[in-house]
Amino acid sequence: MSQSMWVFGLHAAHSALEQNPDRIKEVVLLKGRQDARVGKILDACKEQGVKFRLASKEDFDRIIQKNELREARHQGVLVQTLAAPVLKENDLEAMLDNLEEDALLLILDGVTDPHNIGACLRTCDAAGAHGLIVPKDKSATLTPTAVNIASGAADTVPFFAVTNLARTIEQLKARGIWVYGTAGEATGSIYQTKLTGPVALVMGAEGKGMRRLTRDLCDGLVNLPMAGTVSSLNVSVAAGVSLFEIGRQRRLA
Repeated sequence: MSQSMWVFGLHAAHSALEQNPDRIKEVVLLKGRQDARVGKILDACKEQGVKFRLASKEDFDRIIQKNELREARHQGVLVQTLAAPVLKENDLEAMLDNLEEDALLLILDGVTDPHNIGACLRTCDAAGAHGLIVPKDKSATLTPTAVNIASGAADTVPFFAVTNLARTIEQLKARGIWVYGTAGEATGSIYQTKLTGPVALVMGAEGKGMRRLTRDLCDGLVNLPMAGTVSSLNVSVAAGVSLFEIGRQRRLA
């Protein structure tokens, strides 16, 4: 059974009400907020039959402290909901079996910042990727912060946490999915590489990059040419550049 979690902010609330109102236990609004955006949330709650209440600042702060949301940019909105599902290997196989187009997947190896997980989910949604894959260990997961940063994409992009990333990559390759890793030292750029078929794009943590075994399992390595003085990009920015380049190539194919 899914655990409940608190997500926060206007974007997360709107997404939860639009995508999965049946998972919401309660919406809590800070008393005194009476703008149009909060009004839309109230209207959506009434339309969907979702429980909501107005809370005093003291009550609101109590919820924040109890659930360790002190760093949350809540905008006066908290939503208690069943957590978005973290899927497993068999779910990935089922999803791929049912795809009617070439797969496009993003794999993150060793990315431990939930802000990056959320930003990459948002990028995957915008670029039309079919899923985000991370190793079960030594990786961030779908925390409230990740869900909030995703701005709704945690409800639209399947999130897979796999026990053995190397084995999963091998299974993807056995399905005919080409696996490309991004690395600054790669000799070919992403713009020079044909990426029009089924593709899984692998990215490591900023600075450390991919683990050696992950790198060795890739069918090829590509780089993002850097015109300025910085040596690397944040992983979510690099993912955006890369996934949209794959989309561009597919549309022209």
